[in-house]
Amino acid sequence: MHGRDGSVKIPVGEVTLNVRCTGSGTPVLLLHGFPDSLSLWRELTPRLAAAGYLVIAPDLRGFGESDAPAGRTHYAMDRILGDLSGLLAALGVTGPVHVMGHDWGAAVAWCLAMGRPELFRTSVTISVGHPREYALAGLEQRRKGGYTIFWQLPGIAESSLSRNDFAGLRHWLRDHPDAGACVRDMSRPGRLTAGLNWYRANFASVMFGSWPPCRVPTLGIWSSRDHCLAEDQMTKSSRRMAAPWRYERIDGAAHWLPLEQPARVADLAIDWFRHSAPHS
Repeated sequence: MHGRDGSVKIPVGEVTLNVRCTGSGTPVLLLHGFPDSLSLWRELTPRLAAAGYLVIAPDLRGFGESDAPAGRTHYAMDRILGDLSGLLAALGVTGPVHVMGHDWGAAVAWCLAMGRPELFRTSVTISVGHPREYALAGLEQRRKGGYTIFWQLPGIAESSLSRNDFAGLRHWLRDHPDAGACVRDMSRPGRLTAGLNWYRANFASVMFGSWPPCRVPTLGIWSSRDHCLAEDQMTKSSRRMAAPWRYERIDGAAHWLPLEQPARVADLAIDWFRHSAPHS
C-alpha cells in the first residue's frame, strides 16, 4: 500500500509504518522527532541520495501516516526499537547502516546504538545528547526542558496545547519552518496524545536507565538558538562513548536543523559517514 509522495506502508509487528526510500547504496536510517514526520528530511534526502546512499525515512509510530495505537505503553522505547529493527529486516537490509536522528529521533538513535550496536556503522545525533547527560544537565537545560514535565499530565497538556486553534503548540513551534503542517498533523484525532505519549512512556526509563557505553562512532550536532536543548547535554555525551566522538556547533540556527541548515547538516553527516566507519 502506498502513502503520499511515493512513500509505502510496511507492516512491522503491531503497527504499519509509512516509509520513504530514496537512492541507492549504503543505507542511512533517518529518524524524526516531535511533532514531525518524515518530511523533516525533505531537504537532506536528495543530498544524501546524490552522495550515494539509500535513504530510509519512516514516519515513527504515532506520527505522519504511520499507525498511532492508543495508550502510552505502545510508545515505550523497546517497542520503538523493535519497529526499526523490524523495518530494516522487512526492507531486506542485512548489513549495518548509518543512523541519523533529530529530537526524539536522536534519543532513539542513541538507544539503538547502545542496545543494538551491531546494526549500525555510525550515528549522527542532532540536538539531543546522550539520555543520561540530558538527565544530568545543568540549570539551562532544566529551564529549557521544563515543558517536558508539564507534558506528562494527560488531558491537561493536550488542552493547553490545543486551545485557541493550537496556540500553545504554535508557540512551542515558533522556530519551526513548517509549523502549520505540524499543527495540521497533530490536530487529527488522537495524534497529539500519541505524540505526547512518547514523553510519558519514556521520560524516566530512558534518562535514568542503565545504558552501556556507546560503541557506535557518533557525531553530535547542536545549534546555538535551540530553545529546547542546552549545549552541555550534548558536549558531555563524550563521557558515554567507547567509540569515536565528534561535536559540531552550528551558530545562529534554532532547533530544527534539518530544515534550517540542510546543506551544513548533510555535509557534516556525509563526512562522518565516509571517514568514521570502514566501507561506508
